[in-house]
Amino acid sequence: QVQLVESGGGLVQAGGSLRLSCAASGRPFSGYAMGWFRQAPGKEREFVAALGWSFDTTYYADSVKGRFIICSNNDKNTVHLKMNSLKPEQAAVYYCAEDRIPRRPGTSQNEYACWGQGAQVAVSS
Repeated sequence: QVQLVESGGGLVQAGGSLRLSCAASGRPFSGYAMGWFRQAPGKEREFVAALGWSFDTTYYADSVKGRFIICSNNDKNTVHLKMNSLKPEQAAVYYCAEDRIPRRPGTSQNEYACWGQGAQVAVSS
């Protein structure tokens, strides 16, 4: 059974940085896309970034381009989200997710079958 466990959340001042990590276990094959989504209170879950293993591609939401970076360890069992220049409006629970079909990474949460429990990110102004 695939498990995704996020870590690295916390409180940071506006303009600061955090790095989230997502450790995957129990998967027979690591050639699936992985993504990060976030959900703020009272809002829908939204796409943040995605990484495609097989196609070596990355996608970012327009709101985080140039400030967030998604990457992985060489073993492809851990994916990171480095968040720079954080803004208060980016405070949310950040979720790691993994697709179960070998294809290009998607931006819709419906394309991801496995989800972590979420990591809280708070940004003080």
